[in-house]
Amino acid sequence: MYNVHYFLNSLLGDKVKCVDGDEKYISRAINEELDFEEYKFLSNEVKYIGVTPEFKKVIDLFKVPEGETPAGFRVEYNLSENKQLIIDLKRDISYGKNGIKRPTPFLFSADTANPYEVAPMKDLIANLTCNPGIIYDLFINNPKENIGNKFKNRDEVMQEIGNILGPGCDISVEFNDPFADINQLLEEAEHFKEMLSEYRVVIKVPHTGVVNRDNAHYLIEGNKKMPVAHNAGTTEDYFYSHNLALKLKEKGFRVNYTLMFEPWQTGMALQAKPYFINSFINKRMLTSTYVKGMLSAFDSTRDLQFLKNLRSYFVDVDFLPESAKDADLAEVEKIARETLTYRDFDNVRGFDGMDGVRHNLRMLRDSNLEDTRLIICSIAGTREYPELDKLLVEDEFRDVLDKIVITTEPIYFAQYTSSPQIITYQRRFLNAVNNTADKR
Repeated sequence: MYNVHYFLNSLLGDKVKCVDGDEKYISRAINEELDFEEYKFLSNEVKYIGVTPEFKKVIDLFKVPEGETPAGFRVEYNLSENKQLIIDLKRDISYGKNGIKRPTPFLFSADTANPYEVAPMKDLIANLTCNPGIIYDLFINNPKENIGNKFKNRDEVMQEIGNILGPGCDISVEFNDPFADINQLLEEAEHFKEMLSEYRVVIKVPHTGVVNRDNAHYLIEGNKKMPVAHNAGTTEDYFYSHNLALKLKEKGFRVNYTLMFEPWQTGMALQAKPYFINSFINKRMLTSTYVKGMLSAFDSTRDLQFLKNLRSYFVDVDFLPESAKDADLAEVEKIARETLTYRDFDNVRGFDGMDGVRHNLRMLRDSNLEDTRLIICSIAGTREYPELDKLLVEDEFRDVLDKIVITTEPIYFAQYTSSPQIITYQRRFLNAVNNTADKR
């Protein structure tokens, strides 16, 4: 048997022609290898090869080098009427340049608005997420990071990040005020799209819960505590962000539906048809660990001080409103035990803090939203990334690995490229060379 390779560009010749005007575009996506049956079929069926208007639009926008297609797009081939093979580009961050899949089905992202942090990992990530806190507190207003006060406003920061990342990364950006007039929000979203392009921009819509435009001022005034309990809002308030996400979807925007801490949020969040949903890890795991510690201490000693500690903690982390600072300790104990039970924290499958991730992946597997992915975010500490890394090789989730995007601060990811033994071996290698050099 002959070892013969068949390629799409082999079809071009006397019988198969390029569509007039498409030649310079076709050359970018004509190197697809075919099996013999495909080649034989196309040889008989295709008379012309061309590209879609969308293909031309993407190439002209991103100005990638000749002969290439940009990262962040997959190449599709469609046989249309009049025996034309039409080549298209579809947005898909699972792909690098020239329609080649990224090394792993799961993808990495960065939680930052610091261009100096983005640059070293720009070729390793497929997404970037930021919010007002990340943009303003951690970068623009932080003289240590915004060196020389070079960047003055959000637009300057986002434009620079877009330039660094290129076409292959989605960029999730969030409104300054999610409670602004809807026309103002749509105008802000359009501004983001104009700056980053429709292909890269994703609008972050945060769950707003009991917070609304009339009571949001409590969070920035006085003790910054909300007088309303998290579970004592109105139906209209709870679904405000869902409806905002749907409105943005209707206007053609992809939505990163964020601030998802508990699995019970997921089913309804999916009704908003988001491009991304989220599993927040760190704060949830810290809370579970603290609650478990206080309950264990109470069970061992029956000392009510541990329940009082829990009560104060629940007020601090908004499980209870400030008005409940003297709440009945039996109710506090009930909340604590129900929380640990729901999170399955007394069992191996919950103690690793990944129960929410598992739940959301199962939800996505059964959803009808083919393009929706799960961002696993707010990862910190010494346990969380290692626990997540182990989840990625669990047999149950092999079929949904391409639904996973992992995001955290770049420096946190960077730490997990290393291990203590690297120092040990580098010491040995460097001294071996140094000793040899000394003898010479």
